[in-house]
Amino acid sequence: MSESVETVCRRVRERVSPDADEQARMEAAVADLTDRIEAAIDDLPVAADVIQVGSTARGTWLAGDRDIDVFVRFPADIDRADLEEYGLEVGREVLPDGREEYAEHPYTVGEIDGFDVDLVPCYDVADASEIQSAVDRTPFHTAYVEERLDEALAGEVRLCKQFCTGIGVYGSDLRTRGFSGYLVELLILEYGGFRELVEAAADWRPPVRFDPEGHGETTFEDPLVVVDPTDPERNVAAVAAPDSVARFQHYARELLADPRESLFVPSDPDPLDAAGVEAAVESRGTTPVAVVFDTPDLVEDDLYPQLRKSLGGVVGELDRRGFGVLRSRVLADDDRSVLFAECQVPQLPAVERHEGPPVHVRDHAGSFFEAYADGDATGPFVDGDRYVVERERSVRTPEALLASDAIFDVALGVAVERQLRADYSVLSGTDVASLADRFGTELAAYFDPRP
Repeated sequence: MSESVETVCRRVRERVSPDADEQARMEAAVADLTDRIEAAIDDLPVAADVIQVGSTARGTWLAGDRDIDVFVRFPADIDRADLEEYGLEVGREVLPDGREEYAEHPYTVGEIDGFDVDLVPCYDVADASEIQSAVDRTPFHTAYVEERLDEALAGEVRLCKQFCTGIGVYGSDLRTRGFSGYLVELLILEYGGFRELVEAAADWRPPVRFDPEGHGETTFEDPLVVVDPTDPERNVAAVAAPDSVARFQHYARELLADPRESLFVPSDPDPLDAAGVEAAVESRGTTPVAVVFDTPDLVEDDLYPQLRKSLGGVVGELDRRGFGVLRSRVLADDDRSVLFAECQVPQLPAVERHEGPPVHVRDHAGSFFEAYADGDATGPFVDGDRYVVERERSVRTPEALLASDAIFDVALGVAVERQLRADYSVLSGTDVASLADRFGTELAAYFDPRP
């Protein structure tokens, strides 16, 4: 007999909640960090202050997380270049062994007292509608949640975050395209608890819309809409892909039907080796093709949109040419990227049908007839009311198509196209098994998919 939802959730909640010792270490690290930042700010020619943001500020971080996010707020009237310069100056002073990262503007990441730190400059604006940089709204998110979240609800947030982690939809990065921590917090506030959220989500009928502060009827074309209570022009759930919302629904039903802790624990399939990939391809009788190239030097939030755009272009062309893509996906690590598509048609006939204008459209029809009359094509002949020829097909296999210059006629990400023009290779059929050493886990998930 399965355990109750309440029993499972209680155990998970206890496991993912930081204990008193961890909370004390976090608070001490934040106090030390704040002191260092304030000392560095004193040396600047402009006024600024420091504010802790994110899950550690709101008390919703998961046990074992080592991330502290602090923002240095600068006057709204200083130039962007000055904000970046002063922000990095503080970062170098506070985190001398840190490194610079770049999102919308540069910031510093480093380590202090065993915790990972993101030190981010932002503008100190009056409200989120006046932001000059995307990060400017983050302090408003922290203030909004802090005012409404008590310790009991914080525990419900942690439980929901762990559930999202377990089912693979936690994270607003553009690789995951899932549920951000702020989105989880707003959903818990909306429903009053994790169990209530799960029960409601099991019956969601997208598009689902929430507007915590009743901002109005701004239209968002997303399956899940949570109007940002601090910024009515923003959907907090905009990054959540339709399949992430659907996956959350599926596993909400799973949890209610068969409560178990394994739903809160991420698990990858055992990786396939080359022989396993070959066996999977042969058993399916399809023709997978893979465009393989060096990964462009981009941060993930820039890389994955470009990879997905490029995959969409490749899949669209394969379909248009008649190869019938069954399924596709992006594979990528720091060194290599792959546009992977599984085709249902391994080879097309040597000839293809090419229709001309209706015969009664005299000028155009005549030009078509003359163009092909003395060529190698079969025809022209009349089929119905049109001239038709059957001409030699330029490419007959998916591999030949992707190895040709036709790949540069599809919609590709700018950096991806640049990399392909430098060098790439195409694998076809069981040859894709050579990808197993690098992407065995991803290929296992592809050939044996789960919700």
